[in-house]
Amino acid sequence: MSKAGGGPGSATGPTAAAAAAAVQKRKSLLQKADADVSSLVYNFSSLINIARVNDPPVRNSQEAFQMETRAARMVHSADSLLKLVSELKRTAIFSGLASLNENVDRRIEVLGQQAEGTERMLERIGQEAAASLKELEAHYYSSVVRSPSYD
Repeated sequence: MSKAGGGPGSATGPTAAAAAAAVQKRKSLLQKADADVSSLVYNFSSLINIARVNDPPVRNSQEAFQMETRAARMVHSADSLLKLVSELKRTAIFSGLASLNENVDRRIEVLGQQAEGTERMLERIGQEAAASLKELEAHYYSSVVRSPSYD
């Protein structure tokens, strides 16, 4: 029941590659989350700074355009964060299933080894019992009193 790529606990082959890929993916997701959150915060603070009331009509139209731009960037950052959360949920579900499958495979291998050990032990006990029975039969047939006398 052993798999290709080494036995349990070996860090070579597909397991090491998957672990390295998981670490790299985690790092990129964290960087993306940091970038999206900082963009959201920056655009929100800029939106608040622009939202001051001013008298000149030209400046108000410029500020309105900037506010629309900042709001659009905030919506984009929030949408990106929602997609990131969705991806994290999928990753958690699938990695949970993968680790569950790995645990089941390890448990099957351990139980298989225990079954082999039990079979060897039972075979040894059977051989010892057969040897003891043979010795007892030899002793019985070589003894003087083999059967009780009814006199």
